[in-house]
Amino acid sequence: MSEATLPPLPSADRPDVAARLREALLAASFTADGLLELLGAPAYAALARSETVPALRATRGDTPLETLVRLFLLQQPVPHARVEDVLPVHACVESGWLTRAGGSGGDVAATVDVRPYGGSDGEDWFIVSDLGCAVGGAGGIGNRDEGVVLGVGGASTTLAGITVRTPVASALDLGTGSGIQALHAAQHATRVTATDLNPRALHITALTLALSGVPAADLREGSLFEPVRDDERFDLIVSNPPFVISPGARLTYRDGGMGGDDLCRSLVQQAGERLNVGGFAQFLANWQHEEGEDWQDRIRSWVPRGCDAWIVQREVQDVTQYAELWLRDAGDHRGDPQEYQARYDAWLDEFEARKVKAVGFGWITLRRTASAEPVITVEEWPHPVEQPLGDTVRAHFDRVDYLRGHDDAALLAGHFKLAPEIMQEQVGLPGAEDPEHVVLRQNRGMRRATKVDTVGAGFAGVCDGSLSAGRILDAIAQLVGEDPVLLRDRTPAQIRLLVEQGFLEPA
Repeated sequence: MSEATLPPLPSADRPDVAARLREALLAASFTADGLLELLGAPAYAALARSETVPALRATRGDTPLETLVRLFLLQQPVPHARVEDVLPVHACVESGWLTRAGGSGGDVAATVDVRPYGGSDGEDWFIVSDLGCAVGGAGGIGNRDEGVVLGVGGASTTLAGITVRTPVASALDLGTGSGIQALHAAQHATRVTATDLNPRALHITALTLALSGVPAADLREGSLFEPVRDDERFDLIVSNPPFVISPGARLTYRDGGMGGDDLCRSLVQQAGERLNVGGFAQFLANWQHEEGEDWQDRIRSWVPRGCDAWIVQREVQDVTQYAELWLRDAGDHRGDPQEYQARYDAWLDEFEARKVKAVGFGWITLRRTASAEPVITVEEWPHPVEQPLGDTVRAHFDRVDYLRGHDDAALLAGHFKLAPEIMQEQVGLPGAEDPEHVVLRQNRGMRRATKVDTVGAGFAGVCDGSLSAGRILDAIAQLVGEDPVLLRDRTPAQIRLLVEQGFLEPA
């Protein structure tokens, strides 16, 4: 199904109707909290797995909230009389939010999926998407046609969680989809620009913003940075692009249409010149692991000049796992077995031709810097983290600035304090006088763990900002009977690592 033959969308030129609809939804507690209370945790969680039976069972009554759940989340026709008690039906039908079935007294059906979404500061927002295309929606995963606009999935919430949320003058949401990133950006950016290759996505973004009570964004149609003027610069750029590495561009919402990981590479390389100094660009991306090449070297080569970068690989899949994941995402496994096999073959042919053995997924954050010596950090971290991570990301680059401006002598003269919620673990044989090694572990943010020697553990334990690092090391040297000069010589590297990873903070 092409974009031209998809069902018509509600009018984006009726903010008055969107405001009335929003008011009615809130009055009925059609919110994230309201849904959880109505459905209960098991049924609410089942929706996220595309299972609707528990929610159908939980909405057999005729309360306003049950009516709205069946209408917008479960996409069931609802008797006109029931809806009329909850929504301004005439205005919603006239502007395209609802459609009638069986005449004026028949059933009423939704034309789009409307999903309650809780903002980071407790805001009640609503994400609009095509029917059956909200992640965990009534249609679930499968048979997604070209041009459809999906709702909020795990990738969307991950990007929203890692985005730096400092107040800025201008933000760009590149490839906006249903508008979730633009919605978040509008809370801390004076001006929000949102782009998408799919005009239907721009229309739905306008609906999402209007129904969420958020000012309209500057919506522009085009691929990547094409809609952005040459002289435009931004303080924040975010993108959850169509990063899937696939043969062809069958599905607009996920397939970029460029060979291999070229779309993600192009996006990252072009972002640097679009940032103001100090501005951040944050992306989700896939990258190829090719035979005979270090993936870290590959991704480093993407970083544009004049930018610090922090790149975190969160997951790696071999080519068969990767192909199966995205074939299932499109519902191909439910169709003709021969067609499924042919498409699977095409994916493996593509990877074989490019000598790709695996595909990595992760986060890329750039920051435009005025320094002549940009710092690029590339790491693999598949372990659990604590979202939201926006403050953790910003703090990482603050520490980059600090370490870049402090040589070993300056570090020894500096004052440090232990970061909050750091725990120490001692590992060794039971009854041994001394541990084999000591581990410092974070309970917040990236939740890192790092080994330190006894000097490093002792040093971190007494860092409260009152004494310089040098004076603390002198005291430790006296306690352990070590030459203070030698201890000062060998310890800055460990201090630098503890600061870099966020265990110690400059006081």
